[in-house]
Amino acid sequence: MTNSPTKSWRHGECHCGEVGFAVNLPDSVVALSCNCSMCAKTGFIHLIVDKADFRIERGAESLTTYRFGTQTARHTFCSKCGVKAFYVPRSHPDGWTVNLRCLDADANLQLRFEEFDGANWDETNAQTHSERGQ
Repeated sequence: MTNSPTKSWRHGECHCGEVGFAVNLPDSVVALSCNCSMCAKTGFIHLIVDKADFRIERGAESLTTYRFGTQTARHTFCSKCGVKAFYVPRSHPDGWTVNLRCLDADANLQLRFEEFDGANWDETNAQTHSERGQ
């Protein structure tokens, strides 16, 4: 049996507040800074979570989805203000990634930042899985 860190629900929203969400996170998290074409242009900083640790609280009807490349990732954004607060990533199609920048200011997280070479996604993803023994 392993000790898992205690988690608590943190809240966030898009710029206009139409879309609100909650994410269940431990106090200490790893935030990924990715250099792929999408993240570099939008400034998205990833907090990757399991499906059970994420919920849309309001505004699901205002979300628009954009797919490109392999069509695996489901990039969602608010149709009113255009902010992408979360989406289903290619690397974790059964989970979510939340934009750290969209969490409420009182999220009180201890952050460790790591770089992710999404510009070379296939090679980086294969290396990451091999380092984790997957």
